[in-house]
Amino acid sequence: MVRLTRVQQQARTRASVLTAARQEFIEQGYVLANVDRIAERAELTRGAVYSNFPSKRALYLAVLGEMVEKAETAEPAEPPESAAEALGTFARTWLERLPLVDDTASGGRLQLRSLAGIVEDERSRTTLAQLAQLEALLLAMGLETCSPSRQVRLAELVLTLLGGAGLLAEMAPGFGDPFDRARACEHLAGLDLADTWAPPHLPFVTPAVPCRDAWTPPEGLPDLITGDRVDLGADGVVAVLGAHRVSAAEEAVRAAGPGERVTVAVVPGDLAETGALVRLRISDLAGCLRRVFPPAAWARLRVVVDDGTVAAAVGLAETGLDTEAAVRVRDGLIVARAAGRGAAHAAADHPTSRKATT
Repeated sequence: MVRLTRVQQQARTRASVLTAARQEFIEQGYVLANVDRIAERAELTRGAVYSNFPSKRALYLAVLGEMVEKAETAEPAEPPESAAEALGTFARTWLERLPLVDDTASGGRLQLRSLAGIVEDERSRTTLAQLAQLEALLLAMGLETCSPSRQVRLAELVLTLLGGAGLLAEMAPGFGDPFDRARACEHLAGLDLADTWAPPHLPFVTPAVPCRDAWTPPEGLPDLITGDRVDLGADGVVAVLGAHRVSAAEEAVRAAGPGERVTVAVVPGDLAETGALVRLRISDLAGCLRRVFPPAAWARLRVVVDDGTVAAAVGLAETGLDTEAAVRVRDGLIVARAAGRGAAHAAADHPTSRKATT
């Protein structure tokens, strides 16, 4: 008889719970799903379920996360030649999640990665709004490989259209033609949105402070964009952002020098729920983006969920939803520090610490 190690047994239990929960959510939907029935389906106790997932919401987000992990993420055969082509391909890829006619209502919501009933409190709503801005930045960085101008407002418009299509598919299944929506996204590329980048608070940001401090970063954290392990020891900017300051990622990306790496470490507050929401949204979008754009589109940006180790390495004793702190790393040392509103921009823009580029 083969004896399983404790880690193997935990992994098997977790897998059993996720399989049972997925079936429960397909049949009952999130609101009516019952943890006791999930335990019964998995042939486990209620306590075994809660030992792996602290709440029904955490379990639902984990089921969605597993679906995203198993989704197709093959890279494109050829990079898009224009923003219009890129948006059409991206829209068709994103719209693959729309449920089929014979799907049940609850099964269709799961396929859509629906957050109905999940994101209802103010904390979660603010987190989702911040994540939406990061999602727009990621799509814009892809579009900017096809265009010399900033494309964040266009990316926001496209994600709004697709998000509305998903909501309609959930509330009024069968309404509208997905191919029409994809063509509409293509045509949006022709809009002149006069997109500029000038956050009003930047003139008031406190400059980063030069220093020469030791830098001992954690290892092995996965990048939500590529899935690869992140090398936090490499030169560049590391920004630690609370879940309600995630939009500051763009400030670091825009202020960093050509070719400089920016790593955004999102502090979720709680890993099982907010952390799972961050992983779900960014990994889901990144899976679509990787099927449209070449990996070089995001060579400068990495996004990780921080379990507290990055914040500790940066020197933060406490973190919260509004945390914003950043450091610039060069030659294995922290050479500049910033904290407070605008810290990501300040560290990325610090003139005396940026390595010269050729």
